[in-house]
Amino acid sequence: MTTEPGSAPAHLASTVLLLRDGAEGLEVFMVVRNYAIDFASGALVFPGGRVDPADHGLAADRRRCPPPTLHHVTDLVTKVAAIRETFEECGILLTRPHGSPDLVSAPRLAGIETRHRARLAKGEITLAEVAAAEDLILAPDLLVPFAHWITPAAMPKRFDTHFFLAAAPADQTAMHDGHESVDSVWITPARALAGVAAGTYKMVFATHLNIVKLARWASTAAAIDTARRTRVVTVEPDILKRPDGSRRLRIPAEADYGGTEFDPDLPSATP
Repeated sequence: MTTEPGSAPAHLASTVLLLRDGAEGLEVFMVVRNYAIDFASGALVFPGGRVDPADHGLAADRRRCPPPTLHHVTDLVTKVAAIRETFEECGILLTRPHGSPDLVSAPRLAGIETRHRARLAKGEITLAEVAAAEDLILAPDLLVPFAHWITPAAMPKRFDTHFFLAAAPADQTAMHDGHESVDSVWITPARALAGVAAGTYKMVFATHLNIVKLARWASTAAAIDTARRTRVVTVEPDILKRPDGSRRLRIPAEADYGGTEFDPDLPSATP
């Protein structure tokens, strides 16, 4: 990560692209950010948020968080945050009952959600406490690294965000929380991009390019299988200023977004 004197710190964060196969092909779950939130207000985004201090402790707890093979410590912490944020923001819980190979069932999840989701979102309890109370084991193995974006150093608010793919559990229902997000939709990448072009939706720059990349695959299995075999290249865009005052964002070709320079004023919000 580039560090420049005087630049704002980049907060470690996680984002999850929940996937399913719909009538028109691959769909991704997205939420509309609350208009009162200062970052990306009103934008169509993937569920996610900052890594909390408690996420580090849970990531180190081998009773509740078995590490996937060949993981990096940062990957595991961000996966814990991804599991927590997914439960908080859309009610999907990527955990298994102790001793079971299967994820928590929908009937059991309903009780867990009633008892813990609101308190977890308010910070009154931690995910570690929820896991202990319900005897749950986190399932970080279901989260597949997809992208890694760091906000440019010149921006006043910055995030070091790890994006993960995950197949949505068939018997769990995703729904926005009504607080951080005010609406939600299962949508194909093509429809999401068409909505942005028409002005129906707005997206931050990284979300926009990751939707473009996701549109390459026709199914959940194809997207996840490819992601498992693909090395993630960190993207920290350089802001290039032209003599006429316009700007371009430059990213590494190895990140595989179909180009190296982009107009930040595409049908997207700020980078």
